[in-house]
Amino acid sequence: MKITLCGGGSWGTAIARLLSNKGHELNFYIRNKEVIEDVRKNKENTKYLPGAKFEKEINLTNNLDSVLEDIDVFIIAVPTSSIREVLTSIKGKISKEVIIVNLSKGIEVESLDRISEISSEILKDNPFVALSGPSHAEEVGKDIPTTLVASSENLKVAQTIQHEFSTPIFRIYTNPDLVGVEMGGALKNIIALAAGMNDGLAYGDNSKAALMTRGIYEMSKLGISLGANPHTFNGLSGIGDLIVTCTSMHSRNRRAGILIGEGKSMEEACNEVGQVVEGVKTVKSAYKLAKLKNIEMPITNALYKVLYEGYDPNKAVYELMTRENKDEIEQIFFE
Repeated sequence: MKITLCGGGSWGTAIARLLSNKGHELNFYIRNKEVIEDVRKNKENTKYLPGAKFEKEINLTNNLDSVLEDIDVFIIAVPTSSIREVLTSIKGKISKEVIIVNLSKGIEVESLDRISEISSEILKDNPFVALSGPSHAEEVGKDIPTTLVASSENLKVAQTIQHEFSTPIFRIYTNPDLVGVEMGGALKNIIALAAGMNDGLAYGDNSKAALMTRGIYEMSKLGISLGANPHTFNGLSGIGDLIVTCTSMHSRNRRAGILIGEGKSMEEACNEVGQVVEGVKTVKSAYKLAKLKNIEMPITNALYKVLYEGYDPNKAVYELMTRENKDEIEQIFFE
């Protein structure tokens, strides 16, 4: 296939390398000229994904318009806050048959739209696929076996991406529940921030296990209210992605949470991580969505207070632990 990938960060680089090494004709758009020169010279992105060598030639460019003609797939690998700008910039420049594949995980703060909804608004005729699951770029770049899920409202399109992107170290399942897959991928970053704060506060395994367990429940409640299949949250884009993001030091969200738990501000933590920490903005998006849907999300609410109202993390934990006693399973799952 002829593919254009937009976004030269670690995850975009990992997927560009994987698809190029598989034999696809790849155009790799990177905005930063210095990163382009680095990849061209060293056959790797030493800034964002050191050690992951490109085995085949790729077309590197910082002119997106020059790599839109006659492509089969357009891959988005930019922060959620930049998605609308990128899709608007290619509107009218690609055919309606081009498959839009999104690698980002978030919810737009201003509109509260999922990324598929943004794509549908701007490129209404183009099929859309979300690729999600437990997949750190650092491991994909080292050819460590990884399993993801491709989700689309059009099963044939999801199966096309499944077939064309799969390799012996990169296994892809399909799932038609686009709402659940997107919400799982976005919301797990909130819980990973909380898990990192747990570590930064020097709490233990008991509290982290509780955060992760109640976190997946909280994620599923909001997802179900938007029409998601509850079973999706038990899969790769739900609990699978949650586990890897809450436990790995590859996770930007967990690393940022650790720094916040140690006493640094949200801004200081994000600056030290050095790349976009999607969970910070997703906390705000999910907080707003939960209010609109009248869904109780105590972990998200606590994080919102810590990040955006300067609340003390220890006090937030105390309030979580001393909330009104409840049943573990709520009626929402049986309606």
